[in-house]
Amino acid sequence: MKLQIIILTVLALSSLLSRQAHADVSKPNVIFILTDDLGYSDISCYGAKNVKTPHIDRLAAEGLRFTHFHTAASICSPSRAAFLTGAYPQRAGLYMGINPKRTAHWFLGLNPDEVTLAEQFKTRGYNTSMVGKWHLGTEPEFSMLKQGFDRYYGLPCNFSHDPRFFDGEEVIFEKTPLNRLTELYTNRITQYIREQGDKSFFLYFAHNYPHTPFQAGERFKGSSKDGVRGDIMQELDWGIGEIMKALEEAGIADNTLVVFTSDNGPTSNEYALPYRGTKYVTLEGGHRVPFILHWPAKITKPKVSDVPITAMDLFPTLSEVINAPMPADREFDGESLLPLLEGKALVRSSDAPFFYYNCENLQAVRKGDWKLHLPRSAAQVPFWEKNRAYYQLKKPVLFDLQNDPGEKMDMASENPEIVAELERLVSEARGDLGEYMERGSGQRPTGTAIPDAPVISTEKDWHMVDPAIVQQIEEERKRRYPNWEKRRKVQEKKP
Repeated sequence: MKLQIIILTVLALSSLLSRQAHADVSKPNVIFILTDDLGYSDISCYGAKNVKTPHIDRLAAEGLRFTHFHTAASICSPSRAAFLTGAYPQRAGLYMGINPKRTAHWFLGLNPDEVTLAEQFKTRGYNTSMVGKWHLGTEPEFSMLKQGFDRYYGLPCNFSHDPRFFDGEEVIFEKTPLNRLTELYTNRITQYIREQGDKSFFLYFAHNYPHTPFQAGERFKGSSKDGVRGDIMQELDWGIGEIMKALEEAGIADNTLVVFTSDNGPTSNEYALPYRGTKYVTLEGGHRVPFILHWPAKITKPKVSDVPITAMDLFPTLSEVINAPMPADREFDGESLLPLLEGKALVRSSDAPFFYYNCENLQAVRKGDWKLHLPRSAAQVPFWEKNRAYYQLKKPVLFDLQNDPGEKMDMASENPEIVAELERLVSEARGDLGEYMERGSGQRPTGTAIPDAPVISTEKDWHMVDPAIVQQIEEERKRRYPNWEKRRKVQEKKP
């Protein structure tokens, strides 16, 4: 009996070592974890005091933790478009927050002609799967299964937009059980890892939390010092721990690159400190979030980096990781971060400009430590804008982020030459990426399920559309959804 145990143990170890050796010379696996509305100080290693996130902290401690990472938008849909395409949302044509309930949005989505990360991985023979929130269009034309993903599992919209939970194209919950969400995701992902064998895979895990509404699983209720939100954060961290455990048990943890970040800032500033602002706005709290790279096979000297990087860097980074050429027929706005893994500098200068758009409206630009907030009118500002202090800003406001991360002390009058330089960059950006109701020369088309339909990014401007065109769009909606008119009348009666 003892001999049998020894033989089985040796065989198991041999199999594990064989897989690890195979992984060392093969294409790395990649897991991209994108949380929703998670702020800069939302996890322990970035300063959280009322929650414990040991598994995410371990990723940071063993990898690269960035302190100067910016998402491309302060709301969900455009920020996701930037991660998946390597372009500013304005360039990729998806700069509005998609809501299938809105008259102006229901037929819009990420253009099928855009090349996504999943499609890049497919060119290199990877298995590709997505778990979680898509939020890049709900019409069949914009399905993630038509954008390079082999499999899908999750709640693709905000719960308030559509509460259904899917396995592929099959609805398995008409109303997603929010208290089981992290458990469902974790179980599916760990099962997926176990099933891969020697096949390289790309997994995009876009967790819906901590976006509201949320409910903690039974095991995690009351586990934190920050109410239900803290409880679901700790459960989210548990899930990541289970994923890492599954990678280790499969013998592929060393050669799996795990990326952890958030789509935009939180809805409450306490989770964005020391920065000012929240989701929905172009203050730092809306854009600056955690970003961690964990890859033991390549990152042998863990460190904290203050190199400025952006969401658009992910596409060229992962493309280089898997030796996939960048598509030559389009422009990108990012740079591969692989030199940083080897202790080298990026080609891009640390004071390269970054443009803060809110939908179509270019609201700020940063160059080095200087950040200029731009004048704007009420017409330019999207309806979700929460920064009423700058709602109708009449003159530029300049901040030194190095000494004033809370963006409180206006330095514009003392630095007119810096203001002028940044305004010049703004003019160039608007010509390339557009402005409110103005297309830029570098913008690619927005995806639409109705050819020749107007692209109106916010509902407040829908009245500008020709009534005859509005009628045509309504007729198409009723054709696709015969009960739509009845549902709308019910919604209109609700308080």
